[in-house]
Amino acid sequence: MARYGRLTAMTILPETDVARIQEWCSARVPEHARDQVRVEADIAERHVTIVECRPPWRPEAGPEWTRLPVARLRYTKSTKKWSLYWRDRNLKFHIYDRLPADTDVDVLLTEINQDPTAIFWG
Repeated sequence: MARYGRLTAMTILPETDVARIQEWCSARVPEHARDQVRVEADIAERHVTIVECRPPWRPEAGPEWTRLPVARLRYTKSTKKWSLYWRDRNLKFHIYDRLPADTDVDVLLTEINQDPTAIFWG
């Protein structure tokens, strides 16, 4: 039940990389826990935002799940490289300077997964 953007003519993101990011998000949470937490990819024209989603913690909070951005992967068409960004407490994104931009999106997904600085998952 992930909410993914659609690749359109305006989107410059490589389709195979976007599919890889979506697969990574789906694999992040075991099937039995997906009613408690999900990881989704919100696709924009030049970036993909990894989002952690949680159900309402109280019935009066409503039916909508909360969505908290975890990381952003930004694509530069001229270099064909992905850059990794982290989110601060004010929901602003900043370049993750411990890892250079890379043509292989899996390198960045591995860094998010390992989270050596605890900046993505806490």
